[in-house]
Amino acid sequence: MAPTSVPVDHLSPKEKNKLRKPIVEKMRRDRINSSIEHLKALLEREFHKQQPNVKLEKADILEMAVNYLQQQKNQHQTVSMEHLQRDYNRGYSWCVTEALRFLCHYPESGEAQKKLLNHLTVPQKVPVFPYLASSSDSKQATASSSPVKIWRPW
Repeated sequence: MAPTSVPVDHLSPKEKNKLRKPIVEKMRRDRINSSIEHLKALLEREFHKQQPNVKLEKADILEMAVNYLQQQKNQHQTVSMEHLQRDYNRGYSWCVTEALRFLCHYPESGEAQKKLLNHLTVPQKVPVFPYLASSSDSKQATASSSPVKIWRPW
């Protein structure tokens, strides 16, 4: 017996969901596939640097995209640390200069001036702030900066 076509208006909500579910699932898979293809197109040069003549699977594309983004993040963190060091050094130099200007106006406090100047002329390290990368993060950064091979079961 051939299925009869029933108007959608006469279906129960449960039956409508049964009809709608495969369509929604196909649309979801299409979106995923489209995004993976878009990633592949965006990062195609990077893919060919690592493995020039290999047909990439979806999992390969996702892994390589994650690795690429991690490398970019690590490079950004390194640049941020360099900027922080430079800014700290500028600020420290400015502070020393201002302290010297101030001390020139009060020559009578000679011993205190000497102690302060000795303290200020000792090279200072950038203080560690809680929002900066920890030492374990920097180890990961150096480890992930080398090209990562794609995992293949064969």
